[in-house]
Amino acid sequence: MIENKRVLALIPARGGSRRLPGKNVMPFKGRPLIAWSVAAALGAPGVDRVVVSTDDEDIANAARTAGAEVPFMRPAALSDDAATSVDVALHALDTLGEGADVLLLLQPTSPLRTAADIEAGLRLMVGRGAPAVVGVTAPFKPLRFHVRLAADGTAVPFDPGDEAGVRLLNGAFYAVATDVLRQARTFDPPGTLAFEMPQDRSIDIDTAFDWRLAEALAP
Repeated sequence: MIENKRVLALIPARGGSRRLPGKNVMPFKGRPLIAWSVAAALGAPGVDRVVVSTDDEDIANAARTAGAEVPFMRPAALSDDAATSVDVALHALDTLGEGADVLLLLQPTSPLRTAADIEAGLRLMVGRGAPAVVGVTAPFKPLRFHVRLAADGTAVPFDPGDEAGVRLLNGAFYAVATDVLRQARTFDPPGTLAFEMPQDRSIDIDTAFDWRLAEALAP
């Protein structure tokens, strides 16, 4: 708990994955991928409860073994590509009857984020009285090196304008006041703060290349 704010960490992990089937329970440096996010959440003093929302028994078992709660199984209607993270978060809050003040969403595909990152992000949000905070990092390549692809396949120069202050949402964590989440139905309402993280802890695993890169960077 941070300044009397009860924090619920929610790790959404469905069984389906198009690019990396079963990735949430695949061994990542000796542990199931999801176990890394569970450990980070459990290690953050400001987090009061760690819950995994999943439709998959293997993920549920791995999450429990890692120390998380899996008090319900996610319904099929919230387990396909059309389901949003907001829908999943609100379902969890409603199902748990949870009186949390802050909902902390931790994607299991960000295994390199640390408990210290989570704690600092939460303290930034609560200390500043902000409605939400999101993890960000500097773009992996300056925008001026990007081009835009035209319909005929030609490379069109891309003018990014002023690059100062441009940051990439790294997917490592989203924390939002639960009353704001219910009203605005977004994890980044107006007034959301950015918590900057280094690139080497900002890998969001979506492809086999991401996986290899994250493993190379993992401690």
